[in-house]
Amino acid sequence: MTVTTEPETSTLDVPGATLAYDVRANEDSSLPPLLIIGSPMGAAGFVTLASHFTDRTVITYDPRGAERSAKADPASESTPDQHADDLHRLIGAVGLGSVDLFATSGGAVNALALVAQHPEDVRTLVAHEPPASSALPDAERVIAACRDIRETFLRSGFGPAMAKFIGLVSFAGPLPADYLDRPAPDPAMFGLPTDDDGRRIDPLLQQNIVTCNAYEHDFEALRVASTRIVMVVSEDSATIAGRGAVAVAERLGQEPTSFPGGHDGFLGGEYGGMGKPDEFAAKLHEVLDS
Repeated sequence: MTVTTEPETSTLDVPGATLAYDVRANEDSSLPPLLIIGSPMGAAGFVTLASHFTDRTVITYDPRGAERSAKADPASESTPDQHADDLHRLIGAVGLGSVDLFATSGGAVNALALVAQHPEDVRTLVAHEPPASSALPDAERVIAACRDIRETFLRSGFGPAMAKFIGLVSFAGPLPADYLDRPAPDPAMFGLPTDDDGRRIDPLLQQNIVTCNAYEHDFEALRVASTRIVMVVSEDSATIAGRGAVAVAERLGQEPTSFPGGHDGFLGGEYGGMGKPDEFAAKLHEVLDS
């Protein structure tokens, strides 16, 4: 058996960006390749999860504007449709046919857009906690909070904006009417910088947060797609991303599947985070093999 545990890195030019991607090859596997994605999290966040799937070829990448992948205009916002087109081109460039796709967080929003537009690219999509905020009953409030975070970043920098982001994604349940009227959290409470370093390029706070949460999914296309779609929530899922997964599942006429751990359940120390990677990978194997 020919199994490559160390990734082979390549780049792909797409409209407005150059993508860096990695392939861990198993040339003897009869299983579909597994593409693992997040957004704006890149390939570095999935080293542990990828290590659990040596039975097949695994592909990871950095979304446009994140980590190793450059954008022609770094200050521009990136949309799920752009990311979906990037993924379509990436799958074609790898040249191994349709893939199984595990997508988490903003990556799951982008993956749903991909399946709606190119269902032939994906055999099974496991969509883990997409912040599909436009499908929530409190969509207007959530999207307004996302716009406020982006405006805070452009006005005051990383620390104040990231503190607001942490507060938003940690909030359990629907946002109350006075959410934006409440005092802004202190960045120091989260160990974030309080000084403005002047930088205004950030793939989360400046490029993706509004376009991702405000994206209007094509549920009609998703319902008739040839792709098998499995919506996934974490064990405790009252936050925006978990509620997004539930909302999408309802629109697709299915019950969401529960995975071990929280929103970061797949992490095995990447970025200092630790989820339940062994249990998470075992559940993903179970879903993909069923």
